[in-house]
Amino acid sequence: MSTIQITQANFESTLEKNDIVLLDFWASWCGPCRTFGPIFEKVAEKHPNIAFGKVDTEAEQQLAAAFQVRSIPTLMVFRNGVLLFSQAGVLPEAALEDLIGQIKALDMNKIMNEIAASESKAAQAQ
Repeated sequence: MSTIQITQANFESTLEKNDIVLLDFWASWCGPCRTFGPIFEKVAEKHPNIAFGKVDTEAEQQLAAAFQVRSIPTLMVFRNGVLLFSQAGVLPEAALEDLIGQIKALDMNKIMNEIAASESKAAQAQ
């Protein structure tokens, strides 16, 4: 699967329809983005069961602002709709592959239980 353009209109449905979603926040004028783009595309071709999306921060300023993207490229990884990773900068191919392996290996039931417990504690503290 190649990468898909992510917009405000298809962001939610992309998260809902895919177990794992990697998002590359980028801009055409950004040199490091042009370096990371081909790496992101190459890894996307190797993982057809994962959604790889590109968010043009110039066209999708609301999405970039919602995720407080301050530097580009920024990579974000979601699993089951939960943001698990966010980092600015260029990742080498091997590091991106390693990150995907770590995301796949996570016990999402445990993570969802931890989130629920944290939210419960926060609600009780109010």
